[in-house]
Amino acid sequence: MTTEATSESLKPAAAGSLEPAITISNLIKNFQGQSRCALNNATATVYPGRTTGLVGPDGAGKSTLLRLLCGLLDPDGGQVRVLGFDPMRQAPRVHAICGYMPQKFGLYEDLTVIENLNLYSDIRGLERSQRDERFKVLLRFTDLGAFTKRLAGRLSGGMKQKLGLACVLIGSPKVLLLDEPSVGVDPVSRRELWSMVQSLAQGGLAVVWATSYLDEAQKCEAVILLDQGRVLFEGPPGELVARIDGRSWFIGSIAASERRRTLLELLRSEQVVDGLITAGGIRVMTAGPQRPSAGPGTALTVADDYGKWAPSAPTFEDAFIDLLGGGARGESALGAHFQDKLSDQSVVVEAKALTKKFGDFTAVSSSSFQISRGEIFGLLGPNGAGKSTIFKMMCGLLTPTSGLALIAGIDLRKAPARARGRLGYMAQKFSLYESLSAAENLEFFSGAYGLSGRVRKERVGLMIEIFDLKHYLGSTARTLPLGFKQRLALACAVMHEPDVLFLDEPTSGVDPVTRREFWLHINSLAHKGVAVMVTTHFMEEAEYCDRVTLVYQGLGIASGTPDDLKNLATESGLGAPTMEDAFVFLIEKNRAQDREGSR
Repeated sequence: MTTEATSESLKPAAAGSLEPAITISNLIKNFQGQSRCALNNATATVYPGRTTGLVGPDGAGKSTLLRLLCGLLDPDGGQVRVLGFDPMRQAPRVHAICGYMPQKFGLYEDLTVIENLNLYSDIRGLERSQRDERFKVLLRFTDLGAFTKRLAGRLSGGMKQKLGLACVLIGSPKVLLLDEPSVGVDPVSRRELWSMVQSLAQGGLAVVWATSYLDEAQKCEAVILLDQGRVLFEGPPGELVARIDGRSWFIGSIAASERRRTLLELLRSEQVVDGLITAGGIRVMTAGPQRPSAGPGTALTVADDYGKWAPSAPTFEDAFIDLLGGGARGESALGAHFQDKLSDQSVVVEAKALTKKFGDFTAVSSSSFQISRGEIFGLLGPNGAGKSTIFKMMCGLLTPTSGLALIAGIDLRKAPARARGRLGYMAQKFSLYESLSAAENLEFFSGAYGLSGRVRKERVGLMIEIFDLKHYLGSTARTLPLGFKQRLALACAVMHEPDVLFLDEPTSGVDPVTRREFWLHINSLAHKGVAVMVTTHFMEEAEYCDRVTLVYQGLGIASGTPDDLKNLATESGLGAPTMEDAFVFLIEKNRAQDREGSR
């Protein structure tokens, strides 16, 4: 991909200007029926020639702010200027200079790539005589030149986002507003998308990139951090990181089998603000700059028993979590209410040579694996690799072309109802009933899983309490903030206390605070003996898995512990590869082999 060369062709006229591209002053926005302001006196500045990260927890006001900037909403107070224009009074002028890519970008999935580009050219008023050259530049920039006749609905997640970006760039915008462009995109495509947008910023565009990936935010020249409609921080990421210097620690030399238990113990300590499993051990952030004391009987003794403490360089994610009051701590209320499921029956999930064909296309080929009680099994792979197809076969939602799917020894094809009663499934795309309220979804799924009477009432009430859904019970699922949609989906999947839990990208698009909450619950359920199969594009989450399998084009190309996969990537030249490094290396290695084989 020739990103650097192509960016010159997409360069706006006002490149290099030191004048602000966007000014936001005391901005206020209220929505009817909500007691809290969506934006509350928000003030910030965005400059051209750089990427400004927009971060914050779910419901912080990020999407609202972007819609106000491009004139899709009117403010209730304060003002916005985009290159000097008022989006409320001069909307056509703002629309002409802005490119806006919402979370759910409006691609027409029954149109081809080139038909989508033509449609957006019509909307932008691009003359027919200009299109050939413009399309040539955009297709080269996004590396979609070989896919112009493919339906948008048949593109992978990463390719859809690239096409969305190309459509946004049709009108040669000077300001680019991107709302979570990398949600649901695999690490390889995410790096490519980031590289493309960075080249646009270096070419002079003012880019606002809303993201839940804080490694992306850390690479931005500036960040705006929102919470409950307020701007808590604006400035270079390093300025926020400097505030927590001396409070981050790495506990190494902990056996992989002990890391989850150790983390659960650490999170019970009042001295620990945040903690997560990472390569080779555990990272924690403490309340003060001194190493926590671990006196007899405290939760910290387990870390001393198994590991060695050392200072660690703080990250932007550490600073983000700290500013928002810390990560999920204490004990998972969900795990505490689950019955202990550890028993003599070890293997509760088994796939035997699972194969799924759609006509001549083989989506999954001879996939075999086992998952035991209390084990977390990760299924990783790029968009379109076949992960969700495997999930659907294991849940009985798709019938395999050949092979067997067994849940607690029950063949899903022969006794689907019995098998489904033992499992919980949280789909990649929000699968609840969007026209029903949160309360109605809870009631429906409790009945679908066979709960009734007093037990049903108790379980529904428990889910409302654990996942903090009380303020959203009357809201339709469609209108919930993404983090609360995911909470509701998880609540519906676990309320019947299943033996097996299938989680297909459960944290996609949610903020780091919510991700930590989810993993506290998942780790606690595994500790109680629940078998968990999970897929994720957050590679650091793969560190929580006991074993992982990397899938590419329907085939398993690597399996083992997270450390095993990282060891496979040592030949990449990276001294200590992360899980993301290993993922990118192994996928690119297989792609290179495919290209070599096709010559």
